[in-house]
Amino acid sequence: MKTLLGLFFTLLWSSAAIATKFGLYSTTPLILATTRFLIAGGLLFLYVYLFNKKYPWPQSHEWRSLIVLGLLNTTIYLGATFWALSYVSAGLFNLFVTTNPFLVAFLSYIWLKRKVSIQEWIGMIVAAIGLFIATWPSITSSGVKINGLLILGLGMVSMAVGSVYFKKINLNLPSVVINTWQVSIGGVVLIPITYILEKDNYFLKLDYYLLGSLIWLVFIISIGTMLLWFYLLKQDTVKANNWLFMTPIFGYVLAAIFLNESIKMFDIIATIFVLIGLFLSGNIATYPKKFQNRIKRVSYKTDKHKNSKELD
Repeated sequence: MKTLLGLFFTLLWSSAAIATKFGLYSTTPLILATTRFLIAGGLLFLYVYLFNKKYPWPQSHEWRSLIVLGLLNTTIYLGATFWALSYVSAGLFNLFVTTNPFLVAFLSYIWLKRKVSIQEWIGMIVAAIGLFIATWPSITSSGVKINGLLILGLGMVSMAVGSVYFKKINLNLPSVVINTWQVSIGGVVLIPITYILEKDNYFLKLDYYLLGSLIWLVFIISIGTMLLWFYLLKQDTVKANNWLFMTPIFGYVLAAIFLNESIKMFDIIATIFVLIGLFLSGNIATYPKKFQNRIKRVSYKTDKHKNSKELD
């Protein structure tokens, strides 16, 4: 069941890039992002506090955490990724997405004292190799602007910090309430930033591209997919982020269907690597118990040897 939820999340998450591409036919990146967040936040607010009055208001000590989550997961991460798409290629963007599980694993190790097993590290490395193969043609065939890389890097770090922070604070609020305030706060903070950065090249063309993009980004991504994301994070922060390894693969398939982009041999080879990486990391837990026990014994022996060396 968790595997199916992980795959479903990845499919929906990767579709956001396709919807964004359609929306950018009609407006600028930050205008699209801000409009999306304000609409999604408003609808969630109406549902949570007007139509369904069973949900609690955040307590005074919880507001700080909600503001931090709004800044990290909405304003900085999503705002930066929308903006970065104006400078970098889609292939390079996909490559940066795969850095998130590594960042989360590292931050969890430092911040949450979570032990990252050998099989998880091996799985992430194998999957990263596959995604590097997939994005290599895009990297070599397109120019890269340093400001785009910096903006995109900032966004990925912000998402990783947000994931670990969410796990650490353990807010005693329903996921829909957390998502309501994170999206609303992030959208409001993004308003002055959008005005400053895009006031000279602002445009908003209300057509089918924009409406379709906003409907998908608001209802499917900002509301539905984020609720699923919080559920996966509560189960295991590192394994939830490992599913992001599949995002570029689903992205290629969706781009081929909706944008008529071709799937190359690089993409097929990368898919094989990514599936093997997920298999080894334990996200696709279908391998025999005998193999699982063998991996655990190796991990145990390694840790035992490491501890004995430290005692010496």
